[in-house]
Amino acid sequence: MKRVNGPLALLAIAALVATGCGGGGDESGGLRGTVTVFAAASLSDAFAELATDFEQQHPGVNVRLNFAGSATLRTQLLEGAPADLFASASPVEVAAIAAADLVLEQRPLAANELVIAAETRSERISAFADLATPGLRLVLAAEEVPAGRYARDALALADSEGAFGPNFADRVLANVRSNETSVRAALAKVELGEADAAIVYATDLAAAQNAAVREIAIPAQFQVPVEYRIALLKDSESARTFMDFATSTEGAAVLARHGFDPPVVAT
Repeated sequence: MKRVNGPLALLAIAALVATGCGGGGDESGGLRGTVTVFAAASLSDAFAELATDFEQQHPGVNVRLNFAGSATLRTQLLEGAPADLFASASPVEVAAIAAADLVLEQRPLAANELVIAAETRSERISAFADLATPGLRLVLAAEEVPAGRYARDALALADSEGAFGPNFADRVLANVRSNETSVRAALAKVELGEADAAIVYATDLAAAQNAAVREIAIPAQFQVPVEYRIALLKDSESARTFMDFATSTEGAAVLARHGFDPPVVAT
């Protein structure tokens, strides 16, 4: 399994265009070839394990992973970057590439929730309401990034409840010092002591295991649905089999080990 991150991803995978991104079955019925997966940064650890497990089960397949913010990946795909699968932290990005006729099939993948990552030594924040404290150094994912949209939706929900005084969301957003391209970049600002707090996914904070950062819960009534989806972009047997694996009971167990919840499927 090869992991490709950030801007180098396009250079690393461009060679796949000539031969096709995906693989098929060989004469003996085994899968072969390369499966290129564009996946949200918050899925990095879980998908690294999924890819390793899949390659062990299908030795003829190489899974190539490109991790970045879902919005960045969406842009890359719309600009023609070759990929077999897209695992997004939001249905919005999948809908955008579906509108460009790039999606053959899509499925719910997992769910997550928001938490506050607070700098351990900061005395400016101990509860969700403290996000509005004047002078607090807050970092969010950018508004076009799923984590950034979810965070702003949670703030708007709290604002509508009126639990923390007038214009709560505006007062919180006035504290934003930077808007990052991914949720992990936002978390890194807190880890480095460059921010007092960030709103991140629970899975990312748990994976960090960093004594410099502590968790502050966001009350349940202000949580918004965080839905991950996976989309098949190329009609490849290997890619379709990987999507089947990621959304199987075995795949769900891997995601659960990394803190993800099962997807909420409408009935």
